[in-house]
Formats: sequence, structure tokens, C-alpha cells
Amino acid sequence: MRSVPLWIAAVWWGSLTTLGFFVVPMLFAHLPTPAMAGAMAARLFTVQTAISVISGMVLLMLFRSNRPIAHVDIAQSATLFVVFGVLLALLVEFGVAPHIIARDNLALWHRIGTGMYVVQWVCAGVVFGKLSVHRGVL
Repeated sequence: MRSVPLWIAAVWWGSLTTLGFFVVPMLFAHLPTPAMAGAMAARLFTVQTAISVISGMVLLMLFRSNRPIAHVDIAQSATLFVVFGVLLALLVEFGVAPHIIARDNLALWHRIGTGMYVVQWVCAGVVFGKLSVHRGVL
């Protein structure tokens, strides 16, 4: 049970890495038009938002539980990164993505969304790193 937070953080960070840095670039490289790639990417990013929110909520519940799942200091220092990462996921999904889908100043909103995605990826990586160091993985 002690390694559950580490596995959840790994899924969160790994899914962000896989989607953002491998899958979506491959869509734009191999689908016939950027519009088709963008439509598929939007659907995938919506699923990623759900993965991020669920991962974050489960991590927060595990950090707050009475069971000794995660070291208290690690859980407290990781909590801020979990909350910030989940908020970024929600902001991208509900604040930035609608502008990108509507092609409203596409370059600007795409840069903002990409930046927020990268910061979310960093937050998930910090959580994964903190839990990994605590578990003796790194």
C-alpha cells in the first residue's frame, strides 16, 4: 500500500509525457491535415485532463489519509505541486482549449496552453521525484 502514491504519480507523469511529447507530435506528422490532427489531439487532451484530475485527487486523498502510506514531510511538500498541477489541467481544458478549438488567436492560445501543459508536466514530475526519492527508487 505504501507504493500506491508512487505508482499514481508515475501514471500521471508518464501519461503527460507520452501524450504531449510523443503521441500529439506523431498525429501532426502522420495525419493528412493539421485540422484532423488538432481534432484528435483535443480529444486526447480531454482524456489527459481526466487522468490528471483523478490522479491528483487520489494522491491528495492518500496524503490526507490516516494510514501511513506516504511520509508526512514528503506528502506535505508534494501537495502544493499536486494541487497546482490539477488546477493547470483544468485551466487548460476549460479556459485555453475552447480558444484553440475556436481558432481564436490560435498562435497565442496554443503557446499559453503549451506553457501550462509543460508546467503541469513539471509539477507531476516533481511529485513523482519526491515520492521516488522517498521510496529509494532514485
